This record gives sequence, structure tokens and C-alpha cells, in this order.
Amino acid sequence: MRVDEGRSSALNLFYPKPRRRRSSLNWVYLIVSGLDKRIAAPRQKGFSAMASPAVNYARGNQQRFLTELKDLLRIPSISTLTEHKSDVQKAAEFVAAEMRRIGLEHVEVIPTKGHPLIYADWIKAPGKPTALCYAHYDVQPPDPLDEWVSPPFEPTERNNNIYARGAVDDKGQLWMEIKAIEALMKGHNGKLPLNVKFLIEGEEEVGGESIAAYVRKEKTKLKADFALVCDTELFAPDLPTLCVGLRGLIYSEIEAYGAKTDLHSGMYGGAAPNPLFALIEIISKLKDSKGRVLIPGFYKDVKPPSKDELKAWKRLPFNEEHYRKTEVGSKVLTGEPGFSVLYRTWARPTLEVHGMPGGFTAPGAKTVIPAKASAKVSMRLVPNQDPDDIFKRYSDYVKKLTPKGIETKIKVWSKGPACVVGTDNKYIQAATEAMHEVFHKDTVFIRSGGSIPIVTDFQDVLKIPSVMMGFGLPDDNLHAPNEKFHIPNFYRGIESICLFFEKLGGNS
Repeated sequence: MRVDEGRSSALNLFYPKPRRRRSSLNWVYLIVSGLDKRIAAPRQKGFSAMASPAVNYARGNQQRFLTELKDLLRIPSISTLTEHKSDVQKAAEFVAAEMRRIGLEHVEVIPTKGHPLIYADWIKAPGKPTALCYAHYDVQPPDPLDEWVSPPFEPTERNNNIYARGAVDDKGQLWMEIKAIEALMKGHNGKLPLNVKFLIEGEEEVGGESIAAYVRKEKTKLKADFALVCDTELFAPDLPTLCVGLRGLIYSEIEAYGAKTDLHSGMYGGAAPNPLFALIEIISKLKDSKGRVLIPGFYKDVKPPSKDELKAWKRLPFNEEHYRKTEVGSKVLTGEPGFSVLYRTWARPTLEVHGMPGGFTAPGAKTVIPAKASAKVSMRLVPNQDPDDIFKRYSDYVKKLTPKGIETKIKVWSKGPACVVGTDNKYIQAATEAMHEVFHKDTVFIRSGGSIPIVTDFQDVLKIPSVMMGFGLPDDNLHAPNEKFHIPNFYRGIESICLFFEKLGGNS
């Protein structure tokens, strides 16, 4: 929902074109971890995207690629709902079959305690780098269904977008990766310009525990030089963007228990403890009216962005009022005073409540005091916050706040730290060059408020940098009704990956 009016119109103001000498240099802006400067990135003279045989192939097969994506989007691979377990398996088999068809080798659908992982590789380019390509094929539930304009699992084209659950998060971007490999294979006579390994998961939306365990177990098998992660977005339409920071996440569920069974509120009201009221009392004390989290020690280890990074964020094409109206849709924006919207959503920790099941929720009336109730509570974390430490502080505080007559227990659905990735490497440089060839604009580096747990594992366990090259848009409604993927960005993503891999393989 950050459309051209709110962001792209400001590009000339915030990103003026530097004067150029007579040279074939490309300028890239770094907006990350203390860096705020231009760097010269070498570019081959006279090169264009159409000089790439892989890009030529991709452009000649765009409609087929989109049709195939629609077939994948029709599979309701909702990882959090047990009734869709067979659909998640079906989606894994669909993706694996396509990997085999395009020429990837050693394709495996790997059973786990949860949903399957998919592995594939092509390692026939001696002396060339090895890419580990990551994406996920599972999706969020589509609720509320009545807010969808078209059915969530019947892909529909409108206004040059494809609408479906998982269109941008992350089936569309997964399919970009696979179609880029197909185009590279066809454009280079059955070979790739570099080595590739794929690790695709079906549990990203529920915490990614299986892939985390697999990465630790199979470090040798997954050995690579860098990871390509396509699960992020552009900062604004037509603005090439690489994400260099993610918030961490703790997703919990507080369960509250009172009486041994549901009770009649007329007969027992005033004597029996009410778990819903207990949760209301607890939750009301987790955060103050200004948005500051009240858990003792919650902010103790927070690492703020550098001054240079904050200055760079101020120059991004961002209009807060336009963001409020078109993306959030509320009458006012909320959050901690003294911090900008980008600061609050990228670099400040938060606590949110997502739902409170319990009691009678069907239409009509039923005078019942519930025996149990629960509240789904998450916390987004920033660099230097330890998820285990934060969870202990949170658990201790909830226990302290629990009213008499109530017992509380806390489940952890997912947990992972924040991550900021380095940019001083040839993989980031090649990615910025490739995106410039496709978008004809300079690349910006941003953080994201979301979480991709595996990126931290790639960094800490496999010791490799990640290139987070995503092509979604801020108004793509991921996790919400009417999720979409802008079709031109689907094609741009395929072309960018083709050029990225050709540059790293020395074929551009």
C-alpha cells in the first residue's frame, strides 16, 4: 500500500543521480549498519538484460510460468492446520516434481516430525560459487474468508496482479527461483553458470523447527558460499531493494484455567474465577498506553541502529500520512513516542496480541463462565535481544500477574533471534548490479520488521551470508485477505536471479 504517490515520487528528492565520469560504473546506495555512502560497482560496458540467453528464454515463457504458479497456488498448503497436512505434502511433491523436470538432481522430499523439506542440487560447475536457494511452500490460513474478493485458493488476475493465498508469501517467490533455474538451464545448453543447492521448507509460517534441525545435522551437505532468500519485498514500486535486517520472534500462547468445567454465570457468577477476565488483566499490564512493553528488563540489551543508518532511513521515499491512510487504514498511528514509523517497525521490539479463544463465541447468547481460555501473544525482537532471556522474563512476569484462583501455562510456538546481515561481499555487489540491469535504478538497502528464522541459522550454523532479494510490495496483503503478487514483479524477479547467477558465474 506504499504506492507510487507515497514513495516513488520522492525518489529524485531522496536519491539524486550522482554525476558520472566517463566510465561504465554503476552507483549503489548502502543503507545499513552505519554505512551511508555510494560505492562504485563495476558494470560491463554495453551489457543489457536482453544480452542474457536465460533472460531471453524467461521472457519467451512468461505466460507458461504464470500458469504453473497458479497450479501451485490452488493447493491449500496451510501448515498450521492439521486438516491440511495432506495438502502440504501435495505441495511439496508438486515442487519436487518440477525441480526434477527442469534438470535439478538429487531431488528429495524429506520427511520431518512436521511438514516435509525439499532438497535438490546441481553441482557441475567446478571453481564456481555455490548458491543455497531458500524459500517456503507453506501458507497462512486465509481467514476471514468473507473479506476475499475472489476465493483464496482460486488464483485470479486483476489489475496486473495475481490474487491468492501464498501469491507473494512465498509460493510466487519460490516459483521465481525455480523458473530462473529453468531459464538458466535452457539458456546455457543444459548447464548452470554456478553450482546450486535448494532447501525448501513447509513450516516457515509455524516457526521452521524442522529446517533448523536439518541445517544443524547436514552442515556438510548444505555447504555453500551464500544463501539466496526470496521472501521479502521492495521498499516501493519500481525501486530495487535488498533487505539486510530482520526482527526476531517469540510466538506464545498463554493458557488460563479456572473451574473444572464451564459454569452458569447466574449460579456461579461472583464466586467462580473467570479465565477470560484473568487474561484481560494480565494482557493489560504487558504494555502501557503509549506502546512501551512493561516486562522488567525487556529493553535491557536492545542495540539501536547507528546514527548514519537512521539518517539514511530519513532519506527513503516514505510519507507517513500516506502510509497511515493506504497501508494501515486506521485513524491514527500508534507506538512508542520519539521514534519514527520505520524505526518502530524495523528496529524497536514490540508485543502484540493476536487472538483470545475461550468461552462462547457463536452468534447469540450463552451465559457461561469458561473453564479455560487462552491468548496468543507474540514479541518481535531486535539485535542483541536473546529470545531465551526474553521468554523467561515474559514468563516470570505473566506468573506474577496471574490473579488468584487462576492457573496459567505458556506454550511456545516459535522462537528466534533478530538478524542483521553483512553487505561487504561480492554476492551483494552482484545482486545490486543484476537488479540495476532489470529496474534501471539504484538499489536501496533496508531492514524489515518481519522474521525469517532460517537466515540466522545460515549465518550462525553454515557461516554464510544471505542475499535477501524479494519482489513483493508493501501493499501485497501478506497474511491478510486479498493477498497478491504484482505480475511484472514476478517476471522481474526471475530475470534478476538469472542475471545475478550469470554475473557470479562470469557469464554476463
